This record gives sequence, structure tokens and C-alpha cells, in this order.
Amino acid sequence: MTSPATPDAGTAPDSPPDSPPGARPGTPPGSAIRPAPWVRTRLSAAPLTALLAAALAFVTVLLSAALPRAMDRGADQGLRSFLHDRGASATSVLVTSPAQDGPQSPEGLDTALAALLARTGPGYGIAPSGPVYGARGVKPRSLDNPELARPEKVSPILHLMHLHGAEEHVRLVEGRWPGGGTPDGPVPVALPQQTAQTLGAKVGTVLRSSSGTSDAMSAEVVGLYAAHDEADAFWTDLPCPTHACQRYTRARLPEMYWEAAALVGPDALGRLGAWGGKSEEFWRLPVDTDVLRADRLAAVGHQIAAYAAGQTATDLAQATGRPRLQISSGLPALFTQARARESAAAPLAAIGPAGVAGVAVVVFCLAGALTGDRRETELRLLHARGGSRRGILLRLLGEGAVTVLPAAALATALAVLLLPTPRWTATLLAASAAALFALLAFPVRAAVVLSARRGPRPRRRLAGELLVLVTTAAAVFEVRLRGVAPAGEGVDPLLVAAPLLLALCGGLVLARLVPALVGALAWLAGRRSGLIGFLGLARAARGTGGRRRPSVLPVVALLLAITTGGFGAAVLATVDSARTEVARVNVGGDAQVTAPYGEILPESFLEAAAALPGVRLSVPVWTDDDAFVFGTDQGSTKVRVVVADPVTYAQLARAVGWGEFDPALLAPGAAGTPVPALFSRDFARLAGSGPHELRLDNAGALPVKGAGVVEGTPALPGVGGSFLVLPAGPAAAAAVAQTTHPTRWFALGSPDKAALDELVRAVPRSPTFAGWAVHTGADESARLARDPLGRSAARLFWASVAGAGGLALLAVLLTMVRAAPERAALLARLRTMGLRPRQGMALILTEALPQALAAALGGALVAAAAVALLGPAVDLSALVGSHAHTGVRPTLWPVLAQALILAGLVAAAVLTEAAVTGRRQITTELRAGDQR
Repeated sequence: MTSPATPDAGTAPDSPPDSPPGARPGTPPGSAIRPAPWVRTRLSAAPLTALLAAALAFVTVLLSAALPRAMDRGADQGLRSFLHDRGASATSVLVTSPAQDGPQSPEGLDTALAALLARTGPGYGIAPSGPVYGARGVKPRSLDNPELARPEKVSPILHLMHLHGAEEHVRLVEGRWPGGGTPDGPVPVALPQQTAQTLGAKVGTVLRSSSGTSDAMSAEVVGLYAAHDEADAFWTDLPCPTHACQRYTRARLPEMYWEAAALVGPDALGRLGAWGGKSEEFWRLPVDTDVLRADRLAAVGHQIAAYAAGQTATDLAQATGRPRLQISSGLPALFTQARARESAAAPLAAIGPAGVAGVAVVVFCLAGALTGDRRETELRLLHARGGSRRGILLRLLGEGAVTVLPAAALATALAVLLLPTPRWTATLLAASAAALFALLAFPVRAAVVLSARRGPRPRRRLAGELLVLVTTAAAVFEVRLRGVAPAGEGVDPLLVAAPLLLALCGGLVLARLVPALVGALAWLAGRRSGLIGFLGLARAARGTGGRRRPSVLPVVALLLAITTGGFGAAVLATVDSARTEVARVNVGGDAQVTAPYGEILPESFLEAAAALPGVRLSVPVWTDDDAFVFGTDQGSTKVRVVVADPVTYAQLARAVGWGEFDPALLAPGAAGTPVPALFSRDFARLAGSGPHELRLDNAGALPVKGAGVVEGTPALPGVGGSFLVLPAGPAAAAAVAQTTHPTRWFALGSPDKAALDELVRAVPRSPTFAGWAVHTGADESARLARDPLGRSAARLFWASVAGAGGLALLAVLLTMVRAAPERAALLARLRTMGLRPRQGMALILTEALPQALAAALGGALVAAAAVALLGPAVDLSALVGSHAHTGVRPTLWPVLAQALILAGLVAAAVLTEAAVTGRRQITTELRAGDQR
């Protein structure tokens, strides 16, 4: 007899065809009793179940919609940061043209700019800072004034240029803005205040210049200005616009001189050519990188390439009236690099979301199975009373739609609100897929329940397991054979699927092994006096509800969560260690101090630096970038030279892992014999048979011989080409005395950056001091870690780990809830026999934990196997922030930590579920009596 709250699923067979739905036989049409609506009846009958279904749909859809948006935002942030770090020059479109013949005016520059801006876009725009344009002399002039500063007796040189809008970026310190000069008189100019102080000029100084190839000219300083911000992008690509710059002659003995620039007024545009030999007009159009999107880089790159060298460039030459217009930009090449970085990071970033998706599918299957078990009797009764399978399933779909679809819509809207990004396709597809799974989980299970029962088919299960095993082996073998998909091809499906397939295989293996092992433990426990262990292990060894073995789905969920979490944790741990190694190579150790060109490190500094806390090894080094070796296959070859103590320098190279060598190779020979030297690989190919003579300067020459070949050396990080490493000692000092005065200092250990900076500030400075460079490995590693691409991947991974772990816990809880009625009945029977509550809790734990602990251990093993099998094929350069040579390294703790944390959470969830629901269910069973 049906409950009044349960409506008919269809028309009874003996109802007249014209009877309304729900009418009883023989009832007049007008007096038919209309049944209660299905959805309203079901929701009112089980409001908690409907609420839980809506909550599950909300959480899964929210994760599904949020993860692709987080990936999109990470890709955009990584792109913009990458372009920002390249500087304003690399992210601009540079346009130049020889100055037009005849009168020149600012209006002509403005007209050309309008034509250039009219053809930009549509996929890109100009940065809010606006274009920078003007005119300049091509070459500077040497200044003959004897009162100007000449540190090494070389005259300073001066550029003249006109900048549109320069007054908005500077403040006038003294005098006036240039303008109003006569054609035959000095050119009125405004000089930077710092430049005037450096050169010794002031307002009213006439800067005279003469040249053997051009007429003498002069410029009068009529004003001094100071820039609001010397780092402003407005000054990019301009020669020394805010202060004088140190330069060195190209002679064998370089001499320092000053290079400066001055601004002229608009009425002096025609005189720039006379000062600089010829003049050119320029326009720098900075592209607004803050609005560029990673998914549109290819199209924008094509547009900018066409602007620079396509039909657009030809049209612009005609529109501006400048046939020799030259347009260039480094953005297309930068876009290619950015796409390669994103493509390299995408497979690693997708592993976490794929794990979440796999666990979510398992949870939906368990939720559908739980609901199907609870309502199996109801569904079979409705079917027996004449309800068709199709009608019942459609009603179940309508019932689910009322709870799932509003929750899915709300979750999608919340993801869009919390993670704004202009891309919608991936979000809608992911949210729709999750909502579809949530909607179909129970109807699919109901269809199985309403189908004809079939006996167990072990061969079909074995065939399916073998198919999964073969697919996993093929995927792993293919990834190991070819590596990750090449850059530019997007997410590698095999790399993403391989860890999940390995986890699935591990789950299937555990599903075969765990019942047998737990059954053996139950047999051993049965031989002891206690009853709790035997009962719990016996129930853990078999399934609930008459099944022969436990469900494989909870094990698969835990394995998926632990495997993806462990693999991702190993990836991040390897990335951190690789950043440390790359930072050491880039710095040449854990710390480096470099003197300015032409300066040396005083002995007092070297002693104080070596005595700093944390310094384990101190290595002073002398370097020269402009030496020559004679006697090579080319006659002479330009090389870079490193002179250092062989023993300490070998220790440094060994610790850095770059350019390792045996210090015995550089042991000096007898007096008068060539000095042993380490050759770079590039130089060794050019060296020939010798003999070789190294000339460091005009003071003398040093005979050298090859003692070994190295790939690189710590003192020249990232430098290829030709270089030599020589031992410091009497031989090198006799030929070149300055080799005894180091120009660089390297250290191993953990020196404090602030203490090093303090030592550098205390170094006596020469008049030509330009700045000392202090670098530490910690700062370099932190710089690499600031890359938004790597940080986004890490955040996405940890969010995926949390989501997968939470869903795996939910899978365990659903399994316990599914077995709760049978377990409650057993505990009720045992309670009548004297079972104490504490013993009941122990029984629940003994039943639930073996499978969870086995899944945690199996997940850790599978994660370690995934790292060992797939790790060598993974390129981590995109996440490291620099080129990295190693794949994912097997690490115990990151993988084990994921398994232990999830196992602990499972135990806590089991205890909570038992404490909250167990007592209530047992009490209900005791009051109602055993109906089974």
C-alpha cells in the first residue's frame, strides 16, 4: 500500500484511457482526485536530502567554474608581468624617420603622430602615459670648454634633442625654457641640473664645439631642469636625458668620459641636423600591456607585425609623407616567448584541476548510489504499479533540476563575481559539465536499479581492469618516449591523464588486494579473545548490503586526491630547489659583490666580508672582459679572463654546480713554462695546437697552455663564448700586476644582504665612482619566485588539493552513510548483548579505517611512482622562472605529507560521523525493533 505522499508514476493498467491522471477506476471524470505534484511532494518529504544535493551541486559547480577562471587570470597576470619586466622600450612600437627637408615645426610631428595613432589596434591600444616623440641629432658633439670636467682628459660629448611635452615631466630649477635664439648665435638649451653639476656648467655657460668634419657650433645653457622621476618611462631610449652618463673609450687602455644631453625649443628643430650631422624624427608608441590577454596574443602579434612591416607600414609612409619611415617593435617576439611560457606551465597547472574533476565524478557516483539504495524500494514499487522507466526517470530529472540547476546557476555567478576575467567559454563548459553530472547521477543509478538484475560477471570486470592497465602503461610509455607536448601546443592531455590513470590503476589493485589482506587480519583477530577487532575487520573485508567486497569508488577517490596532491607537491618542491640552484648559478654563489668598471675591491673590504657571520667560503676574483689570445686558428681571439685561487675557486664551482674542475689542473709549473688555464668549450674549438699567448693589456703578455675544458664558470654566470680561467699567483702577477687586485668577491653560506650593503657603503669611493653591485642568492631566488606564472600555478595547485581532499572526505562520508543503516542494526543487536558505547566506536573505526589507511599508503606509493615515471619528462623552466635542466625529483616528504594529512582527516571525519549520527541511529533501531 502506497503512502499518500508518494504519487503515482504512471496510469494503472485498468484505468480507462480517457481518465485523468490519478483517477481511480469507475470515478466520474468531474470528480477525479488530482495527485500532489511530484517535486513538491519529494522536497517536502526529504528536505534535508534536497538541501544536501543542492549543496553538493553548488560546491562542485563553484570549483568547476572557478578553476578555469583562475587559470585564465594567472595566464593574464603572468603575461603582463613578463612584458612589464622587459621594459618600456621592448613593449613599444618605435617609429623613426630622417628629418624632412625644408622648415621643420612641431605641427609636422603632431600630424605624423595622428596618422600613426589612427592605424593602431584594434587588438591593442596605446598606454595611458601616451606617446613620446620629438626630434634629435643623430650624433653628439664633443665640447671644447676647458672648464668642463674631464676625469681622464677626455672631452665630454653632448646630444641635442627636442621632446614634445617634456615640461610636464620636469621642473625648471633655474633660468628659463629654451627658445628665441638667432640662427647665427648659440643654440639655447636646457640642461639637467645633475648634468650641469657633473660637468661644471651653469646658466649662461656657452658650450663650444668644433669638429674637423663640420662647422663649429655652440649652445648656450639658458635653463636647468630636474626630472620628477628619472625612472619614468618617458625617458626610455633617450641618451642621458636626466643626468650625465659614464662612458669609456674603446682603446686598449679605456679612459672614462661624460656623455650628456640637452633639450632645445621648437624653434631650434632646424638646427639639430647641423649639430648632429643629421637629424631624425622619432615616435615611441607604448603599447598598453595591462589590457593584453593571453588568449589573444597570436592575433595581436600579427597586427603589430603588419603595422611594422606589412601593408599598414606602407600606408603609413604615404600618409605621413615620409617615404623612409622605419617601424620596429620587439612585441611579436615577446609574445612568442610568452605563449611558450604559458604552454609550458599549462600541463602542470592542469593536473590539479583534473584531479578535482576525477574525485568529483567519484563523489557523484557515490551520491547517486546512496540515493538509489535509499529509494530502491520506492522505485521498484512505482515500476511495479505500472510506471514506465521513461516516466520515472523524467520525473527524477525534474526533481533533480529543481535543486541542482538553481545551485549551479548561483555557483557559476559567484565564480564569475569573485574571479573576473573576460573569457567565458571554459567557465560555462566546466560549470555545465559539473551540473550535468550532478543532475544525472541519481537518474542513471535509478535506471540501473529498474533494469533487470544480472548475476556477477567477473570476466567483464577483469577485462575492464586490464583495459585500464594497458591504457595507463601506454600513456606513461608515450610520455616517457616523447616528453611533454612541445611549447605552443597547449595542455598535454597525456601528461594530465597519466597521473589520474595511475591512481585509477592503484585503486583497482587495492580493490583486489585490500579485502584479502583485511580478511586475513580478521582471521588472525578471530583467533584472539577480543570480538571487536574481528567484527570490524570482517565487515571491512566485505561490502555492505550483501556485496561480496567493499566498493572501489572511495578508494579511487582517495587515491586520486593523494596522487594528484603528491605529484603536484613534488613538482612545487622541485621548483623551489631548482630556483635555489638557478639563483646560485646566476649569482655565482650565495653572494657576489662587483666593483665598478675600472675599480678594485680594497683589501680591507675583502677581509671584512670574509669575516661576516654566515660566510663559509670567501673567493676574491679578478676579471677582464677585453683580453686577446694569440696563436689560435684565427690568429687572435678575444676572450674574457678570470684569475682566482684554484683551490677556493674549485670549491665555489663545485658548490654552484657550474664549471667544476680539479684544482690540480691549475697547479703552476716550473719557472718560465706556460701558465695552465681552463679553456671554455667554445674557445677550445678555436684554440688550435698553440702555443698561445694571452695579452691582457699593453704592459705585457702571458704564455698559457690548455689544462682542461669547462662548460662555464661561476664568475661569468650565464656567459658562453670564449673565456679562460687562470690561477692567481706570481706568474700572472709578473705579467699583469693588477691581477693581484680583485674586482669581484664571491661567497658561500648565508651572508646578510644588509651587512654587505653596509660594507659596500663604507668602501672609499674614487671620483669616478658609479655604483657597486651587490647580489645574493636569496634575493635572486625571491625574484624568480615573484613570477606571477609560477605563483598562479602554485595557488591553483593548493586550491585543487584542498578541493580534491574535501571531495575525497565527502566520498568516505557518503560510503559510511550508505552503510549506516546496516551498521546501526548490527550495533543495536550488539548493544542488547552488552556492547558498551566505547566498544561501538572502536568497532566503527576498525571497520572504516583499514580501507582509508590502505588508500593513503597506496596513494603515496602511486604518487611516488608517478613522480619516478613521469618526472623526467617534465620541463619546469616556466615555473622556475629560468632555464632548468632537471625534471621532477622524487621527494619523500611532500608526497608522504599529503597522504598523512588526508589519512588524518579521514580518521577525524569517521570519528565525527560516528559520534554525531551513530548514537542517534542506534537509539532509533532499539526503539523501532529489528525489522530486518
